[in-house]
Amino acid sequence: MLMSPGLRKFVLTAHVSVCVGWIGALAGFLALAVTSLVSQDALTVRAAYVAMDTINRFVIVPAALLSLATGIVQTLGTPWGLIRHYWVLFKILIIATATFMLLLKTGPIGQMASIAAETALAPADMRGLRLSILGHAVGGLAVLIWAMALGMYKPKAATPHGKRQRDGGDARASSAAN
Repeated sequence: MLMSPGLRKFVLTAHVSVCVGWIGALAGFLALAVTSLVSQDALTVRAAYVAMDTINRFVIVPAALLSLATGIVQTLGTPWGLIRHYWVLFKILIIATATFMLLLKTGPIGQMASIAAETALAPADMRGLRLSILGHAVGGLAVLIWAMALGMYKPKAATPHGKRQRDGGDARASSAAN
C-alpha cells in the first residue's frame, strides 16, 4: 500500500534526519576516538571514552535503529519497494548490517568507558580494544556514506521481481497461458 504524498514526505524527512544525525554523531565519536589515542593527558583520554559511551548509547544506537525502521517503512510505502531495485535492497542490508555491528560493539565501548572512568590509561593500555573501536568508527562512517550515496544516485538496476512488476506481471505466467 502506497503512502499519501504528505505521509511519504514526513517519513522521508524523518529517515534523512536520523541518517544524517547518525553520520554526524559517528563523526563526533570518531573525533573522540582519535583524541583518546593521541592525547598524552590522562584526563582527556578518560573523558573521551566516557563521552564516546554516552554518545553511542544515547545518540548513535537510537539513530541506527530509527534509520533502519524508517528505511523499511519508506520502502514498503513508496513505489521504490523493498525488493524492486537492487540499490534499495543493498541500502537496507547495509544499514541492517551496520546496526548489527554497532550493537555488537556497544559492550566493548561501555567496557572501555568503565575502565577509563576508574583508572588512568597509559598510551599502551588496552591498545587493541582502543584501535578496534577507532577502526569500527572509521569503517562505520565509510559504510554510512556509501549507503547515503546509493540513496542519492539510485542506480537503475531492477531486481527480477522489479522487472516483472515493471513489465506488467510475470512473463512466464503469461506465456504459459498462451
